[in-house]
Amino acid sequence: MTRRYSRNWQRPWRKTPGRVLGVSFVRLYQLTLSGFIGNTCRHLPTCSEYAYEAIARHGLLRGGWLSLRRVARCGPGGTSGIDRVPE
Repeated sequence: MTRRYSRNWQRPWRKTPGRVLGVSFVRLYQLTLSGFIGNTCRHLPTCSEYAYEAIARHGLLRGGWLSLRRVARCGPGGTSGIDRVPE
């Protein structure tokens, strides 16, 4: 049986209401608005993939804060390259 490819966090995570809400918003963005904006992220993983993983691993508040900081770094004059979600 072949496994379907997914660009988001695949490991198990605690499905609390906040985390489910947060990753649902990120996934909604990925399916709708991301296609219109285009692939402009200078980091690996992309900012939306980073947000999905950060919220799934750390919860809505801390993961959301990490995601906002990441998006701020992605703007003009910001950093680029590989940027993993902290443990």
